Amino acid sequence: MTVFKTFLKVVNKYKFIVILYTVILIIFAGFNMKTSDNSTNFIASKPDVLIINNDKGEKLSQNLINYIEKNSSIINIQDTEEARNDALFYRDVNYIIYIPENYSNKFIKGLTPEIEIKSTGDYKSSYAEMMLTRYIKVANIYVQDTKNQEELLIKINETLSKETEIQVTSKLDTDNLAKATFYYNFLNYSILAGCVYVICMIMSSFNEEKIKKRTIISSMSYKKYNKQLILANGILTIILWAFYVILSFILVGKIMFSINGIILIINSFIFSICCLSTAFLIAILVNNKNAINGIINVVALGTSFLCGAFVPVEWLPDSILKIAHILPSYWYIQNNEIVKTLETINFESLKPILINMLVIIVFTMIQMGQVNFVSRKRRNMS
Repeated sequence: MTVFKTFLKVVNKYKFIVILYTVILIIFAGFNMKTSDNSTNFIASKPDVLIINNDKGEKLSQNLINYIEKNSSIINIQDTEEARNDALFYRDVNYIIYIPENYSNKFIKGLTPEIEIKSTGDYKSSYAEMMLTRYIKVANIYVQDTKNQEELLIKINETLSKETEIQVTSKLDTDNLAKATFYYNFLNYSILAGCVYVICMIMSSFNEEKIKKRTIISSMSYKKYNKQLILANGILTIILWAFYVILSFILVGKIMFSINGIILIINSFIFSICCLSTAFLIAILVNNKNAINGIINVVALGTSFLCGAFVPVEWLPDSILKIAHILPSYWYIQNNEIVKTLETINFESLKPILINMLVIIVFTMIQMGQVNFVSRKRRNMS
């Protein structure tokens, strides 16, 4: 218990560092959730269309105008070309359609009269062009079968009136899952930086020459001393992980009670143990407290940027992601991204997640093996 009590005293010295990383996590997670709330349902906006009909009195031309009118906002502008050009320039109109004289008669005869257009070139004008193209294509198909204008209009209108019904079958709470994924992705930085900093500082305190000498002359065996130190660091890591998990329930909400949320929690626990082994490896290699700050910036910040904790994975270049494969953070964040879109829970859907978890465990075992190797070498040298 002597080692454990001493351990707690040293931990108490660095509690403000843990608080700092927690505050950073809360600020960024809170900011992300606020911006996510303003996101996002698709709302179709009608384009502003001006129609210049030089084929007045013809049913086909009027039918085209009626179709465009149902799906857009018809704008009236002063009847001069200068006024029309100004309206396009100032975005008062997105699309201008010029129906030429004698258009209907030429179309019925099987000719291809040209409809001139002017456009702003934005997404609204593209939608207007899509409507016009659709009408002309449908009319071209039916005019080959009938030259009767009344019959032609009936067939065109029947086809254009058909709409595809879209049903959303996914039951995923995508908004809250995206928030949870962002939180646990950013947790890569908070828990890695927290573990590495606090554990390295604790280990460097225990590795000070005075404490080492007292340990050597004490009645406590070296193995017992190490076990207590490992146990204490393990408990610290689990407490830190549990604190961040509880925080996720507060910030993200009830989505954390779902299967997807539970998988995120399990994935973060496995990664936390890997962070523990990383911290041990750094602590055994570096005893200089001044160097630890620099190492944290390289390890925590570097891996977070490379693996997608700060920048969404889909925005990162392939070359960066290939490099990131050598880091456990990559496999941890990849799992979070898979969970975000995971709808069906079965062995096949969980297989890539389990493989990634296994990779993280392998990283942990390799690092602990390196810790044992280095500590044994140093013990033999001393």
